[in-house]
Amino acid sequence: QVQLVESGGQLVQAGGSLRLSCVASGRTFSSLRMGWFRQAPGTDREFVAAIGRSGGITYYADSVKGRFTISRDNAKNTVYLQMNSLKPEDTAVYYCAALQDRPLMVARAAAAYDYWGQGTRVTVSS
Repeated sequence: QVQLVESGGQLVQAGGSLRLSCVASGRTFSSLRMGWFRQAPGTDREFVAAIGRSGGITYYADSVKGRFTISRDNAKNTVYLQMNSLKPEDTAVYYCAALQDRPLMVARAAAAYDYWGQGTRVTVSS
């Protein structure tokens, strides 16, 4: 079992920045591929970004490419999502997720993930 706990969500003005964190426990963190998803009210959960075990490979949704950066610190069992130039359409609950054994190439699909955090809310005001 893997437990994931997100933090860092809050209200921010458009154009601002936030950094989300997700701390993992229960399994060797460096064995997990990690992803961030988000879900706005009335919409499906949407892929945001994913990162490989060592941090050398990253994937991004087109909607956040160039504005968001995913990174990880395996010594701290933590994955981050740095969000810059935030827009009102970035408003959502952001979820951290872990891929246990599947390859990173499936990272864009929510159904591929084995573990999920409880989410942290990000609200971007215009």
